Amino acid sequence: MIKKQSLLLLCLATLFSIMCISWKVDCYKVPATAKKTYTINLLFEKYIEDIYQTAHLNETDLDFQIFKKGLIGFLNLKASGNLSKSNSILTIVNFNLPSNKKRMWIIDLLSKNLIMNTWVSHGQGSGKAKAIRFSDKEKSHASSLGFYLTDDIYDGKNGRSLRLDGLDPGFNQHARERAIVVHGADYVNPNIGNEGYLGRSFGCLAVSNDLLDQVINTLKQKTVIFVSGKSKKYKSKFLNENLAANYLSANPEMISLANL
Repeated sequence: MIKKQSLLLLCLATLFSIMCISWKVDCYKVPATAKKTYTINLLFEKYIEDIYQTAHLNETDLDFQIFKKGLIGFLNLKASGNLSKSNSILTIVNFNLPSNKKRMWIIDLLSKNLIMNTWVSHGQGSGKAKAIRFSDKEKSHASSLGFYLTDDIYDGKNGRSLRLDGLDPGFNQHARERAIVVHGADYVNPNIGNEGYLGRSFGCLAVSNDLLDQVINTLKQKTVIFVSGKSKKYKSKFLNENLAANYLSANPEMISLANL
């Protein structure tokens, strides 16, 4: 009787061990969808790093995480149909930096080329040497954060100018009403004077008059501008990283896989 009980216990223990091993194997199996997601995200990270390095952005003051946010927004705007497939220009403005630094970058994402890195003003209502306050209110004379699309060129009180449409409700949606544009200004140049910072606009992205035509001619016709600054409140639907990664994966013509 004791032998039969021992045999039964041995059988049960063996069966339990087999079940445990089977359960562990199943736990380590990676679903196909998870593998696909991992591959897409890995490709996306390599794509960002490749442009950052190839365009020599790492040799400038452009923070990698800010570049990544700008690129995520660019791809999300592509996915939403706001940009043509041939559009490859991304402009980033980093107001974390003081105005005596070159804090505007114009990048061709397709050719992985830094077209320009130059000075740009912030609004009087945002601060002096650095932009520390942001607003989308009329007469605030402050800079506004977020994603913009460039529109038409016109001649206004500041000369040749480029209209902007703000895309982030609550942050820059009133750019048209506030006449927030790209224009040239004498106070934007490397010879910044005794104060140690550039002159300031009423919220516009003012650049050097010497570079104005090149800037406007490059940015015209629905290109993306991402204005970044220190703000705990800023958020945007265009910063959806998964959507950006999936769009890139579905449009391989945007990247050269041989270089990744």
